[in-house]
Amino acid sequence: MATINRGSVKSLAIFAALNDTQLDEILASATGKSVAQGQVVFEQGEDASHFFVLLSGRLRVTQVTSEGQQVIVRMVNPGDLFGIAKALQRDDYPGTATAVSPSFTLAWPTSKWSSFMDKYPALAVNAMQTMGGRLQEAQARLRELATEEVERRVAHAVLRLGNQSGKKETGGIRIDFPVSKQDIAEMTGTTLHTVSRVLTAWEQAGLVEGGRQKLLLKDPHRLLMIADGQSPCLL
Repeated sequence: MATINRGSVKSLAIFAALNDTQLDEILASATGKSVAQGQVVFEQGEDASHFFVLLSGRLRVTQVTSEGQQVIVRMVNPGDLFGIAKALQRDDYPGTATAVSPSFTLAWPTSKWSSFMDKYPALAVNAMQTMGGRLQEAQARLRELATEEVERRVAHAVLRLGNQSGKKETGGIRIDFPVSKQDIAEMTGTTLHTVSRVLTAWEQAGLVEGGRQKLLLKDPHRLLMIADGQSPCLL
């Protein structure tokens, strides 16, 4: 069991409205765990014994459809609640969470969920906002899949990654955790070959720069125009 850094927990937005006593009460039943890159936190269909908050690192949540196709549902960023099957009225995890970089999680028994929501209204509000945001994102992705050509979908996906977990640096916004072309293909319902063609065209046009699976968005404004259909696609 890894040591929980109280200061790191207190700085997270989801716990920001709690006083020190409340935070200590919540942490008393938490378990901290380091997760190596590539390690699975939980698997799709597994009994949902715990819910989690990510303190550091990045996780990928995937689902395998009834047709056997794997899709990336979302990326988990520091401060995010995840594995909250209880809030979805489920007894099992609807997806598989895997670390894409070395990560540290906090876990609580699922049996604590209802009492936490009742006892800590600020935490309940944050949890509801989290679920609302994910619903909006899921609806946006479904709309993109149903109505948009592939290059626009890829633009939306990389911009979403940049907005959620990018870091500004000289020359653009760096998605500074490993994200592969296959990952982007699974996010956008297309093929590895198509994503490779899109990113190659964007690199040639100076919109992005690849390297060790850490994508640099050199021209986010132009990518946004492509995503919104205001600029011609490059393929």
